[in-house]
Amino acid sequence: MLTMRASKDRGHFKNEWLDSYHSFSFGEYYDPKHMNYRDLRVINQDVIAGASGFPTHGHRDMEIITYVLRGTLEHKDSLGNKAQIKPGEIQVMTAGTGVMHSEYNPDAKVAAEILQIWVVPSQRGLAPGYKQKMFSNEDKRNNLLLIASPDGDRGSMKINQDVRLYAGVFDKDFQKRYEPKEGRGTWIQVAKGSLIVNKQTIAAGDGVAIEKENLIRIEGGPQGAEFILFDLK
Repeated sequence: MLTMRASKDRGHFKNEWLDSYHSFSFGEYYDPKHMNYRDLRVINQDVIAGASGFPTHGHRDMEIITYVLRGTLEHKDSLGNKAQIKPGEIQVMTAGTGVMHSEYNPDAKVAAEILQIWVVPSQRGLAPGYKQKMFSNEDKRNNLLLIASPDGDRGSMKINQDVRLYAGVFDKDFQKRYEPKEGRGTWIQVAKGSLIVNKQTIAAGDGVAIEKENLIRIEGGPQGAEFILFDLK
């Protein structure tokens, strides 16, 4: 069973420096039918104008994953971390007992675009933490590359929940099969291009929840696609 979350139906917020689309309820956008998918709580697609960004703010009891699509994002936090994140890099922040951070686009001329993902952790009150790693497009090309997992398997980044994130960059007509274990759910979020998932086309900004399917067939659309696949308990 596939349930589409179309790009055009997402929540939307825009001001002078931020253009943001919300797959699930977030901030001032509230829809009781779209609060989360299993432990996947937030997928925001944010475009941040040059020389601007999110001022210092706090988080608690959440696994926060930032996937940069274009531009540069500069991160500073109360743990003493300061880093720039570029396309292909993944940032994982365990908010745990509490962390303050800011996110800023240091390039005055080029907008930054990110997917910000929140996953509910397996337990509350964890120690805050920060990790960052590059996963190249070549490693993702025509592959489902494991980028985050509960055990850090295959060089992935460890997160505190039984969720596995795979990133793919598929060429046109490339096909791959994914077989979820019984009882688990799958969410696919398309960042660029389009995919055909079990004969259903999903385009940039679209998400699809997949339940009770023994086999998921994923095929690159006419311009190919960049996407994230979530395997959730």
